[in-house]
Amino acid sequence: MIAGELITNIIPPLRISDTVRKALDRMNEFKLYHLPIVNETQYLGLASEEELMEARDMEIAIGALPISLLSTFTFENAHIYEVIRLFSELQLSVVPVLDQQKNYLGLVSINHLLNYTANLYAVNEPGGIIVLSISNRNNSLSHMSQIVEAENAQILSSYVSSFPDSTRLEVTLKINKTELSAIIASFERYDYEVKGVFNNSSHDDGSMDRFNSFMNYLNV
Repeated sequence: MIAGELITNIIPPLRISDTVRKALDRMNEFKLYHLPIVNETQYLGLASEEELMEARDMEIAIGALPISLLSTFTFENAHIYEVIRLFSELQLSVVPVLDQQKNYLGLVSINHLLNYTANLYAVNEPGGIIVLSISNRNNSLSHMSQIVEAENAQILSSYVSSFPDSTRLEVTLKINKTELSAIIASFERYDYEVKGVFNNSSHDDGSMDRFNSFMNYLNV
């Protein structure tokens, strides 16, 4: 997945002629705290809610304000990991997307990205979650898949977390079954350390919390 495929077209950019009130109203409408300012197709930068709130005159055009604009953007062919990195490092609510000639194409919003990534990791799918603690030398997803499939189940999604100053990895597996006892026993027979188990059918099993935690410490 690349940035150009994540663009949402329902959020229009700001123009330099837009008033501060209009800009803040639009941010409030879409529950964002940044919006790009665009002149025709020329990307000028990101305006922040924090700076706009300091304006004394709500009817002044944002182009007349002495505000500092963030120059952050990504190109349309950038990988989704680059988009996630910008959101994480700069604490943004949107990331503007430009073509190779630096023309503005649209933006990726944090809400749209989270919805996409939640679907990618099958967060909302019924099933169970197994968290394994393994050595970084034993990170064989194919072997884990064989163990799960031997119990007539499938891995819906997975991700690996590393930790500073540690040779251990944490592997989170989302599995299409809620009854996990046989799979857990199989992992333990192969000397995997089962660190946590979460089950759900249609109710919240904490998987969204784990997904949000993953988004917080993901470093790509």
